[in-house]
Amino acid sequence: MTAASDLVLAVDGGGSKTDVVLLDVSGAVIAWERGHGSSPQLEGLHESVRIIDELVVKALGDRDPQRLVHVGLYLSGLDLTDEIEAFRSAIAPLPWAAGSVIAENDLHALLRAGTDSGDAVAVICGTGMNAIGVRADGAAVRFPALGPLSGDWGGGSELGDAVVWHAARAEDGRGPATALLPLLLDAVDAPSVSALIEDVHLGRRADEGFARLAPLIFQAAHTGDAVARSVVQRQAEEVVAYVAACIDRLGLLDADVPVVFGGGVARARDPLLLAGITEGLAARVPFARLSIVDAPPVLGAALLALGDAGADAAALARASTGLSTDERFAQRMPATASLR
Repeated sequence: MTAASDLVLAVDGGGSKTDVVLLDVSGAVIAWERGHGSSPQLEGLHESVRIIDELVVKALGDRDPQRLVHVGLYLSGLDLTDEIEAFRSAIAPLPWAAGSVIAENDLHALLRAGTDSGDAVAVICGTGMNAIGVRADGAAVRFPALGPLSGDWGGGSELGDAVVWHAARAEDGRGPATALLPLLLDAVDAPSVSALIEDVHLGRRADEGFARLAPLIFQAAHTGDAVARSVVQRQAEEVVAYVAACIDRLGLLDADVPVVFGGGVARARDPLLLAGITEGLAARVPFARLSIVDAPPVLGAALLALGDAGADAAALARASTGLSTDERFAQRMPATASLR
């Protein structure tokens, strides 16, 4: 490796945040920038590219982009071949994307952050949900991840929406009473659900989605609320469904398969959710081994990028140490936008 080409760039872009890490080929972390989510499905292609480019420019500083050996970008929302090709075309004119570049779905980064096994499944449960299954011979199982259109449900956005949906029906009598109603009104400081809905609909409150309300589901469930517990169970069943589909379609039902579970909902380690998942996996895919990834997914992006750049095992170990936690950002990131 020449001195003129000695840098690797790794990007993990999700629905709520984007991490850009600059490393050298020895695995040392040189810069780590974090910003707004950059999923092309949520932000739009051009805004996604703008967000990433801004963070990449910050990470590079005054370094020459020609020093980049490889760039690995792993983004939520790059699910279809056409989406991946469109993103690659959009970044092609940028100076840092002139050389070796891979653009792929962020599930690859999550998977690599949790395991290097040839046979494995990764399920992300963050703002949304998605999964990928891989087999040692290169076979892979993927999902369109286009929301209800492709049969999807789950993640923070869906859980937050469920809070409002059930609270609205409890308030107007269409549904059963639930603790979600008072919890919601307190969280958003509204006199009623109907007032909240009207304010959002008429633009008197910013409509940024209800994902931040997702914890209320688990809070109510732990008080014994039947409605909330049914939502938690549905979320558990969705995780199990993804895992079972991957393992079955890959023909790995009799194999020990690591299942990497990541995203904000996963990392919260709600005991009711985990109990439901564990029970479901035991019934449908008993050899699956669930583990929760606490390391930021950009670790996986960095390991993949370093591997593509030809880095050795020592470099991978060094990067793993440097990117094992993102506590450095705990006080730097702004709080999730409020509906108040």
